[in-house]
Amino acid sequence: MISIIGLILSLSLIIFLAYKGYSTIITAPLVALLTLFLIGEDTNTQLMVHYTEVYMGGFANFVKNYFPIFLTGAIFAKLMEETLYAKSIANFITKNLGKNKTILAVVFAGALLTYGGVSLFTVAFVLYPIANVLFKESDIPKRLIPGTIALGSFTFTMTALPGTPEIQNVIPMRYFGTDTFAAPLIGIIASVLMLLLGIVWLTYRVRKAHANLEGYGNHHIEDNPNENKNIPSIFLAVTPILIIFLSNLFFSKIFYQLIDGSYLSKYNLSLDNVSGTWSVIISIVISTLFIIITNFGKFSNLNKVLNEGISNSFLPLLSSSAIVGYGSVIKSLPVFIALQSMILNVSSNPIISEALSVNIICGITASASGGLTITLDALSSTFIAMSQSLNISPEIMHRIAALASGGLDTLPHNGAVITTLAICSLTHKDSYKDIFITSVVIPILVTALVVITASILYT
Repeated sequence: MISIIGLILSLSLIIFLAYKGYSTIITAPLVALLTLFLIGEDTNTQLMVHYTEVYMGGFANFVKNYFPIFLTGAIFAKLMEETLYAKSIANFITKNLGKNKTILAVVFAGALLTYGGVSLFTVAFVLYPIANVLFKESDIPKRLIPGTIALGSFTFTMTALPGTPEIQNVIPMRYFGTDTFAAPLIGIIASVLMLLLGIVWLTYRVRKAHANLEGYGNHHIEDNPNENKNIPSIFLAVTPILIIFLSNLFFSKIFYQLIDGSYLSKYNLSLDNVSGTWSVIISIVISTLFIIITNFGKFSNLNKVLNEGISNSFLPLLSSSAIVGYGSVIKSLPVFIALQSMILNVSSNPIISEALSVNIICGITASASGGLTITLDALSSTFIAMSQSLNISPEIMHRIAALASGGLDTLPHNGAVITTLAICSLTHKDSYKDIFITSVVIPILVTALVVITASILYT
């Protein structure tokens, strides 16, 4: 009981410090060591070894496995922003759907950008100025913008839609030997449900606000008459996204299926474990080269753009790595083993056990990528053995893991939540309720429905 209380206090402290704006890069190791000091067994004199070996071991392993994804994704996102491709996509969708479809327009714009590999943080920066103007013109309360951005960026295109190159859909590939298109039917159904339920909720919120005579609110918008000049065509703007999708499909489903991966045995790897990640990296690089080559003469300083993209990859990567390091320390404690046993004892069904485990650990870390990595590091072999005994395919386990990572991850201290609110100049009190419904409640509900259905059909 004391250990559980200590863990709760540890999580509460992480949340409190996040509310105060402190970076997890600083707070995660400090809180991890404090937790170890308070509830560790025979470890109070060994804090430094737990920092350098356990915490930094988890930290470094995450960097090793996923730095190329973060790096290539951030450079691609910066180029999409610099060439105004992202703005062209957002403008096209929002303008063609009309003012009466403002919510749907912003959600679709965010979904297309994230499905194209643009990071969640970048999408918020790109979407906010457009959403702000559209919400003002439609007289929709500004406080609903973060929830709308969250629905389009933090939900179905992050975890459910087959082929998405977002890191939450990439991580399970290493453990299950799958690719980003795993269990496409489940992914498509889950995506549609999340989208529909999210739109229903936000539409209800708009109608309720208008019934109470609440409009956009007293918020200043700076006019920029040159904002929409030289915007590229929508056809050119979506080409990089199509390149990523088609290249990823080709390499994961055709090219690597024809390759002899026996040479990987000397690295203690199999082609199934790495080909999915390699496919995503290669696809993003190809698309990035396409943008650079077709816009080469338009960059005033390409080196500066690339350096900014590189710099943009560091903070999300290090923040996620810090959370993984924190989780590695928690994972080393007896309380984690007890928690793990408790979850596994809930059901002998691996689909249920995996969904619960991933969601809870993502909630503890407030990070979908961090929590997903920690859970699969600790339990993937158990899930694989359980699923094989019931003839459940690795693709099903991949999709359930990805879906489950998109539930409790967006608690108030989640980095993307804090960033989105800051970009919109709004507070948790103003807007977190809608973020919570669209990116926590609805994804958990949909995941539960998928888990129940999959359990009936596949076990």
